[in-house]
Amino acid sequence: MILHSNIVGSEGKPLLILHGFLGMSDNWKTLGKKFAAAGFQVHLIDQRNHGRSFHSDEFNYDLLAEDVKRYCEHHQLDRISLIGHSMGGKTAMLFSVNYPEMLERLIIVDIGPKFYPTHHEQILAGLVAIQKETLTSRSAAEDIMEHYVPDFGTRQFLLKNLFWQADKTLGLRINLEALIENVEEVGEPLSNFAFYDKDTLFLKGDKSEYILTGDEETIQQHFPKAIIQEVSNAGHWLHAENPKEFFEKSLLFLNS
Repeated sequence: MILHSNIVGSEGKPLLILHGFLGMSDNWKTLGKKFAAAGFQVHLIDQRNHGRSFHSDEFNYDLLAEDVKRYCEHHQLDRISLIGHSMGGKTAMLFSVNYPEMLERLIIVDIGPKFYPTHHEQILAGLVAIQKETLTSRSAAEDIMEHYVPDFGTRQFLLKNLFWQADKTLGLRINLEALIENVEEVGEPLSNFAFYDKDTLFLKGDKSEYILTGDEETIQQHFPKAIIQEVSNAGHWLHAENPKEFFEKSLLFLNS
C-alpha cells in the first residue's frame, strides 16, 4: 500500500514533508504552498495510521521509513529533499541512514535521535473518550477534549483528526487502537550505529525542550555534518508558531 499525499506544484525538485505523531499532511498545507512557490514540487504525506493513509496493526520506524521509500518508488522520485517534524523527524532520520543515495537535503524539526519517554497519555485518553461517543458536532468533541487537554492550540491540532462519517456523525481519521498499542515506538532512539554523512539541518524552537544543549553531541555522532539552529519565539510546533522564520531558514538550507 502507498501512503496518501497532497502534491503541491506540478514541477520542481521533489520535497517530501512528514508530520508528527497524531498530525497529518494538512498541518503543512500553508507552508507547502510557499515551498511550491519557491520552486519545489511538494509532497505533503500522511504517514501510516494517520490522515488518509492506510491503517495497519504494525507501527515502527523501520516500517515508516520503508513506507517513504515505497512512496518514492511509486511516484518515480529518485532524489528528494525531506523535512520531518517530531515523529516525522525520526522517520526522516532513519530514512536518511537506510537510503542515503535517495536524499538531496535533510531537515529535522525539533526532535533528536535520542530516546524520548512516552508522554501522550492524557491526549490519547481524550481521543479514546471522543471515539466512544456518538458525536454530531465539533463543539461536543471540544468539550470532551478540554477535560484532558487544557491547552487550546493543542486541542485544535488534535481535533483536526475529526471527519464526517456517512451516518452524519464525527469519527477520527487516525488508527487510534494501533497508535495506543505501539505508542512506545514513537520515542525509540536511533540505533547507536546509525550514521548519515551528508549536510543536515536541525531546527529547534527556542522555547522547546525536545532538543537540549546536551543533545547536540549525540546529534553530531549520528549526523557529523549537522547544523543546529533555533527558530525564535517558538516551541515544539515551530513551523506553526513562527512560520516566517522557519520557512526562511529551511529554504536557505534547501537551496544551498
